Amino acid sequence: MKILVLNCGSSSVKYKLIDTTTDTTMAEGGVEKIGLPDGFLKFKRPDGSKEIVELGHIDHKQGVEAILRNLTDPKEGCIKDFDEIDAVGHRVVHGAEKFSKSVLITDEVIDKVKECYDLAPLHNPANITGIEAITALMPGVPQVGVFDTAFHQTMPAKSYMYALPYKYYTEDGVRRYGFHGTSHRYVSGRAAEFLGIDLRNSKIVTCHIGNGGSITAVLNGMSVDTSMGLTPTEGLMMGTRVGDVDPGALTFLMTKHNLSATQLQNIINKDSGVAGVSGLSNDMREIEAAVKEGTDKRAKLALDMYEQRITKYIGAYAAEMGGLDVIVFTGGVGENQTGVRENVCAPLAFMGVEIDKEINDRTRGTETVISTPESKVTVVVIPTDEELMIARDTEEIVKNL
Repeated sequence: MKILVLNCGSSSVKYKLIDTTTDTTMAEGGVEKIGLPDGFLKFKRPDGSKEIVELGHIDHKQGVEAILRNLTDPKEGCIKDFDEIDAVGHRVVHGAEKFSKSVLITDEVIDKVKECYDLAPLHNPANITGIEAITALMPGVPQVGVFDTAFHQTMPAKSYMYALPYKYYTEDGVRRYGFHGTSHRYVSGRAAEFLGIDLRNSKIVTCHIGNGGSITAVLNGMSVDTSMGLTPTEGLMMGTRVGDVDPGALTFLMTKHNLSATQLQNIINKDSGVAGVSGLSNDMREIEAAVKEGTDKRAKLALDMYEQRITKYIGAYAAEMGGLDVIVFTGGVGENQTGVRENVCAPLAFMGVEIDKEINDRTRGTETVISTPESKVTVVVIPTDEELMIARDTEEIVKNL
């Protein structure tokens, strides 16, 4: 099947056209700066070169139209017409407790996704806009929703409940949901396949770390705990997000500085994390470069904090699962920042974790075991492929229609 995968954000639409018979990407790219005067389409050619097409001021529907035009363009396209697209898979950020797996998009599903708007006000409305755009442009093509939160619906109540008055769970749905679920599901399954172990009899910690980041305890193939919570703000220290913080510190700051809820949201989501501590950047490559120069103490502090929190979660989840077989690194930092991987794993030597420094230093973006043969825990880099996971789910659902 040829599956078009769409990831609609608040101001962008990323896409991949995947042939699931060979798991190959036929085309990929994205529309950026939707709603601004200088919107554009960026796509990758088969030879790896990239092209940018200026679009001007467009909305999401026009962005999807531009993608479809490019896919069928006589010169740049890879298909002759829309009929070659068998189905469309959509990344949907928040499914709350309503969705524990990927589903065929129906009017009822759309209504339920809209009920989650208050939990993901920037993402779910954009996801629905993408679905509606495909419905208008390609009526009749089957569409599937694949939810970031679905994989984590196997968490037990002791992991997902907050110690708040219970009514806030029953009345408002306040609980841990977790995110990056499609990535965690893909890399845990792929790691088991790559290593030749039984996923259903394994203890794996998956580290999806980048500008955003989360860690998941995957016990026998199921998520039993994860670091992100009701929102993607909880857990690890991230590029601009604060991660775990004493809620009393937040109320203290609100009172002391007379902050509104919106101002506080901006602080914890956009002004904190690596950028907030370092005062330099949210890009870990820039932070590592500054640390190597040896003069930027705040950059060193930010890097130390970033790595320490990853180590802490790995250790906690190993204890929670009663042991650990595999640590998986993925995401922009996990796949490419060799120093972060080494420093995260060094304190775990007491658990028998031993990194092969030479292999680790040359591993970037490839499936590789970076631990030594003597290591009691296998440490592996697995590049994530959420789009392939979405395409596979979409194929599985629509093939029997």
